Amino acid sequence: MAKEYNIAKTSGQCVRCGKDLEPGEQIVAALKETETDLQREDFCAECWENQAGDEQDELFGTWRSCIPRPHEKKKTFIDDDLLVDFFRRLEGTDAPGKINFRFVLGLLLMRKKLLVYDGTESASPEADVWEMHVKGSDKGCKVIDPHMDEDRIAEVSDQLGQILEAEL
Repeated sequence: MAKEYNIAKTSGQCVRCGKDLEPGEQIVAALKETETDLQREDFCAECWENQAGDEQDELFGTWRSCIPRPHEKKKTFIDDDLLVDFFRRLEGTDAPGKINFRFVLGLLLMRKKLLVYDGTESASPEADVWEMHVKGSDKGCKVIDPHMDEDRIAEVSDQLGQILEAEL
């Protein structure tokens, strides 16, 4: 089973100089490997540029980011209506990869309260069929639960996350 890492959000302070990082400010976030986990450290642009190269080599990874503004909603590449349309267009597919993708997309839509679970019918020992409907619609739909293992769910979730978090 893959190890799960919980990477913290920004602390709001530069780890080097202690300065409060302001909303909208460009920063460099870095991951440092500890004995048990990965620890996030945020640097203001000035401290990052003045850091010695060998210190940077000790880091597990880095990325440039921007301190989020309070209550600012993250812009996504795909809006909710497009996700629901995509979900509907995948109905009836028999390709295993698309069935897995549609199932995880259905879970996401349930979490967003756009898809409502109505019940389950057993189709076979390998899969169940979930009876569902899109919120605000009387038309039902069926979602195959392919009983994916945790690694497969994580893989499909990553694919879906890459689509949803693409930059505009």
